[in-house]
Amino acid sequence: MQSYEERLTAPRSWWFITVLVGVSCGLILLPLGPLPMLGGVIGGIVLAGVVVSAYGSARIRVVADSLVAGDARIPLSALGEAEVLDAEEARAWRTHKADPRAFMLLRAYVPTALRVRITDPQDPTPYAYLSTRHPRELADVLAAARTP
Repeated sequence: MQSYEERLTAPRSWWFITVLVGVSCGLILLPLGPLPMLGGVIGGIVLAGVVVSAYGSARIRVVADSLVAGDARIPLSALGEAEVLDAEEARAWRTHKADPRAFMLLRAYVPTALRVRITDPQDPTPYAYLSTRHPRELADVLAAARTP
């Protein structure tokens, strides 16, 4: 069985924004003196960095007969066909075509996605929408894993 692993890391521009947040916090505390200003810069950078790192730590993996996407663990036996979505189609499936019952591992900074039907009759979730930078590769791994 092939394995697949991808981490949906935040773009570099978001890390630049964390520095700007720190500078802004420092400027807010500037009237209180240089030490509070320095604390504001450091605290702002650390806090914004933790937020960006946590948001960018989502992973998609195919391991041990399961698709693990974020907090969800879906058995491969419960998965149907996978549809590779280009940027335009991915946008449509996360807006007007979206089903509120769907599982969505959505990262707006990743333009492409994969939509995988969930075939388990006990599960009300119609599909899983997974933002991924390599939708074709993930679809191929899922197809190979489903084939005996």
